[in-house]
Amino acid sequence: MEQQHLYNYILGIADNNLILGQRLGELCGHGPNLETDIALTNIALDLFGQVRSYYQYAAQILGEGATEDDVAFLRKEREYRNVLLVEQPNTHFGYVIGRQFLFDVFHYLFIEQLQHSNDETLSAIAKKAIKEVSYHKRFSGDWIKRLGDGTKESQAKMQEAIDALWPYTQELFEMNAFEKEALENQVGVNLPELKEAYDEQVGQVLQEATLKIPENPYFHKGGKEGIHTEHMGYLLSDLQYMQRTYPNMNW
Repeated sequence: MEQQHLYNYILGIADNNLILGQRLGELCGHGPNLETDIALTNIALDLFGQVRSYYQYAAQILGEGATEDDVAFLRKEREYRNVLLVEQPNTHFGYVIGRQFLFDVFHYLFIEQLQHSNDETLSAIAKKAIKEVSYHKRFSGDWIKRLGDGTKESQAKMQEAIDALWPYTQELFEMNAFEKEALENQVGVNLPELKEAYDEQVGQVLQEATLKIPENPYFHKGGKEGIHTEHMGYLLSDLQYMQRTYPNMNW
């Protein structure tokens, strides 16, 4: 697989973790209770840990002295390849959990398959990450059930979040040119093949939570091509502030 194309494929994986980790980082100190606050912060740290491994590999492919920080902080908005789902704002706690759950189920299925990649580095990252991602999925799934099958207010807010976030889920399974090439070279994952298991697992949890899968047939996409929602620019202004303000800063 051409190295530049492999670089872009890695970005498509890693940027999801970076942007979702940033969203969770915004909640530090704002969780509904101390235990949940710490859990969400730890999930963010897990995602950033995985991101470092991906970006170190991406920087190695770029060469010319590039670093993981360059990859993370010095790209423009159109150069990020994350799906639109992960950049959605923390409207309320139901949105935080709904966004996390809808991504976690996909992420687990994806990492499970990435372990079998012919690329030894990607395979190693996936094998290291699988336990963390499994915990993320269990954590968010338990909260979906707790809120959905809780009070009238918690159920209403959880359903509101699922209704708003569901139209962003189809993009998870649509493949761009780099993903197709990675699959052809047995480096990447066949995303459409994950859809059946995803729908089954999400549906089972939502049923237990007394929540409904929205019937809206319209889905949003564009993130994988660098076309993002209005939320992305504000998120990046926070994420990149230190590097942009103090160029070439070393810790």
